[in-house]
Amino acid sequence: MTKPVILVTNDDGIMAPGIRNLIHFMMPLGEVVVVAPDKPQSGTGHAVTTSNPLRLERILKDYPPLEYSCSGTPVDCVKIAVNKILKRKPDLIVSGINHGSNSSINVIYSGTMSAAIEGAMENIPSIGFSLLDFSFDADFVSAKKYVISIAKNVLKHGLPKGTCLNVNIPAVKENELKGVKVCRQARANWEENFDHRQDPSGKDYYWLTGEFKLHENNNETDEWALSKNYISVVPVQFDFTAHKVIPEIKSWNFNA
Repeated sequence: MTKPVILVTNDDGIMAPGIRNLIHFMMPLGEVVVVAPDKPQSGTGHAVTTSNPLRLERILKDYPPLEYSCSGTPVDCVKIAVNKILKRKPDLIVSGINHGSNSSINVIYSGTMSAAIEGAMENIPSIGFSLLDFSFDADFVSAKKYVISIAKNVLKHGLPKGTCLNVNIPAVKENELKGVKVCRQARANWEENFDHRQDPSGKDYYWLTGEFKLHENNNETDEWALSKNYISVVPVQFDFTAHKVIPEIKSWNFNA
């Protein structure tokens, strides 16, 4: 039997410690191919490149696995990997391990999760992994066995069409991790603020800042699980339709 093909990508850039660890974790599970941005692409969401050419560069040519850096976004990486490098759908896409949380509302903005969602749109089983630690020297190894276990389960069982997994990992030591909780996305939002400054020539500029506002914290949500040192696993779909609202909107009089 041939090994499963595993596509690895991220949004922090191909040389970020998170993706280097994820590649290492995936190597025993299948034939790993890496296509990741050549520079950080955090917060790009589901952006695609349409106004500039995409450039691919083979890196680490003397070592497995097959690795390419891409000048585009995480979604670009998935698209070009499937269509031009693999020329087939991989058996699994793993994105990450992200430096920082993608729980709750952060999934909307995340380049890491958009790569996984793009995979789901192509009916490829896909997982986005994130560690709640922004530091360059974050400890990714503590969660190794859980990352591998989740990937193995997806390879074994697959995922429903149009669905991927959003996996977030607390930044604690291995012996402090309590296990995995399958849960839902917590209701939250960012309350933005713009720090107004002036450059030396007197021109205005702004830095986006914000405060995370959590509106619930019960034991069904990812934020609760993470606060209790569980790894949160949230099934995510790309169908944004508010199905339960359709009957109400249908009742409106559009001829008035």
